[in-house]
Amino acid sequence: MPPADTAPTDAESGSTSAALDLVRAEVDRAVRAVVDQSADGLDAVAALLSDADRVFVHGAGRSGLALRMTAMRLMHLGLTVHVVGEVTSPAIREGDVLLTASGSGTTGGIVRAAESAKDAGARVAAITTASSSPLAELSDAVLIVPAAEKLDRSGDASAQYAGGLFEQVVVLVGDALFHALWKRSGADADDLWPRHANLE
Repeated sequence: MPPADTAPTDAESGSTSAALDLVRAEVDRAVRAVVDQSADGLDAVAALLSDADRVFVHGAGRSGLALRMTAMRLMHLGLTVHVVGEVTSPAIREGDVLLTASGSGTTGGIVRAAESAKDAGARVAAITTASSSPLAELSDAVLIVPAAEKLDRSGDASAQYAGGLFEQVVVLVGDALFHALWKRSGADADDLWPRHANLE
């Protein structure tokens, strides 16, 4: 048996309830930090989305999957939304917004897409951990999530694997953006329901 001061914690020993509690605590801490910067982050992104002719979402891997959830909800709200890379996604143009998520802010395809969007006259919003990244520098609105980047295995910013915390917060940020825009719209749930998929 290891000495008391080196014994693994419940989360380290594989307890699922302790792991869930760790995730909850990390998400709570990160969300509080996001709320503290709401005027510069969340509110700025919401303003871009509400003024957009069309919204394009772009993220890689799990971040991209999280943004697809946001795309669906924005579509339910009545916005015209496209997922970058889908065959039916049209050319971006002036008046549109590209909503991106990249923990590092350096993912090549996302940075190139942001450059193309800016060249076309569109605006860019970024959810990232890195305020000085190329993606952040290209963006009109930046929301900084205090989480570990995908390659950070130090455990300092998050005890979770890879970009887990970042991706969890991307989902919650997307839902918060949707909820705020929904309440501002004056629509009720019955107004949104007819936009749900009926070819499932």
